[in-house]
Amino acid sequence: MENKIRSESIDELFQALLALRDQEECYRFFADLTTIPEIKSLAQRLQVAKLLMQNETYTVISKSTGASTATISRVKNALFYGSDGYKLIIDRLKNNQE
Repeated sequence: MENKIRSESIDELFQALLALRDQEECYRFFADLTTIPEIKSLAQRLQVAKLLMQNETYTVISKSTGASTATISRVKNALFYGSDGYKLIIDRLKNNQE
């Protein structure tokens, strides 16, 4: 991946995330790390990405998630022009449910 965000402190953050053992630890860590609106915003973006990958319309996505068209557009751009992070995780989550 490009060095757009790479730094020692971000590496350490990602190592901390990888060290979390279960969902309860995630809740505890993110409760301390972020605000409630920030974590809800991250969760919303993931839901938007899932719906975009299912070819849902902006109207359906907005009604379903409460996301603005600007957020939907931003996520769509990441899906098409980003680093495939959304696709990686959504595929992995789908495989874990099967």
